[in-house]
Amino acid sequence: MSLFERYLSLWVASCIVAGIVLANLLPGVFAALASLEYASVNLVVAVLIWAMVYPVMVAVDLGALKGVGQRPKGLVITVVVNWLVKPFTMAALGVLFFEHVFAGLIDPDDAGQYIAGLILLGAAPCTAMVFVWSQLTKGDPNYTLVQVSLNDVIMVFAFAPIVALLLGVTDIAVPWETLVLSVVLYVVLPLTAGLITRARLIRRGGEAAVSAFTARIKPASVMGLLLTVILLFGFQGNVILGNPLLIVLLATPILIQSYGIFAIAYFWAWMWRVPHRVAAPCALIGTSNFFELAVAVAIGLFGLNSGAALVTVVGVLVEVPVMLSLVWFANRTRARFPG
Repeated sequence: MSLFERYLSLWVASCIVAGIVLANLLPGVFAALASLEYASVNLVVAVLIWAMVYPVMVAVDLGALKGVGQRPKGLVITVVVNWLVKPFTMAALGVLFFEHVFAGLIDPDDAGQYIAGLILLGAAPCTAMVFVWSQLTKGDPNYTLVQVSLNDVIMVFAFAPIVALLLGVTDIAVPWETLVLSVVLYVVLPLTAGLITRARLIRRGGEAAVSAFTARIKPASVMGLLLTVILLFGFQGNVILGNPLLIVLLATPILIQSYGIFAIAYFWAWMWRVPHRVAAPCALIGTSNFFELAVAVAIGLFGLNSGAALVTVVGVLVEVPVMLSLVWFANRTRARFPG
C-alpha cells in the first residue's frame, strides 16, 4: 500500500473537519451544490461515486459470473441478514433507545419520528458504495456484483411491505424515480463502461493490461471518496454544529446496528468457511445503507424537516468512518478465512 492509502482513515477524518468548516465559510457554494439533485439523488455526489465504482467494474469478468451459483453461501448470508434480520433489529434498537434509554433527553413527540427514520435505514441495504468497500478489502468483484444485484431485485418487492409492517403505514409511496435512477447511475452505467473498457484492454494486452489500468486509476477512485466525504459533511455542517448532542443520540443506535450486523454476517461467513473475497463484501453490504432511498421516503412520508429525515441524514454522516473501520478490521482478519 502507498503512504496515501495506508493513512486513508486520517485523510477521511481531515475531510470530515474540512467539510464542516468549509460549509460554514462558504454556505452559498454548498447550498448551490446541494440543490443539484434529481429524484433525491445529488448529481455531484453521483459523479464522485461513479468515479469510485468504475474501477471496480473494470475488474468484472462476465465469463466468471456463471461460477457464482456454485458458491451460494455468500448469497444466502446476504439475503438472510439484509432482509430477515437487519430491518427488525434496527426497529428494536430504535424502540429501546428512543422510548427508554434516551427518553429523558428527547421530546417524547419526536421519538416515533426517530424510530421511523431508523426503520427506513434498516430496510434499505447498500447499492453503490459497497463496490468501494469490496475493492478496499480485495473482494471478488464478480460475486459482489451478483450480491448487489440480488439485493436490488429483492428491494423492489420487499422494501415497501417491510417498511409498512414496521411503521404501521399501509400507503408507502416508494420513490421509483430514486430507486431506478440510483441503480442506473451506480450499477448499470459504470458496469457498462467497465465492461467496454475491459474488453478493449483484454484485446490490447490481456489481464496484465487490466491490472495496470486499474492501478493507474485507483488514486482517482480514492480522491472521489475523499471529495464525497467533504460534500456529505459540508451539506450537513449546520445540522451538526446546531445540535451536536442530538446528533450523538441519533448516531448511537446506528453505530450499534452497523457493527452488530457486520459481526453477525462476518462470523456466519467464518463459521461456514466462506472465502474472504466473498465474506468481506457479504458482511459490508448489510452494514452499509441505501441512503438516497431512505432519505427520499422519509421526506415523502414525514416531511423535509422531520425527525425521520434527520435520522437518515445522520446515517449518511456516520457511514464512511464506520465502513472504513470495518474495512480495516476485515483486512486485518483476512488470514482467518480460507483461500
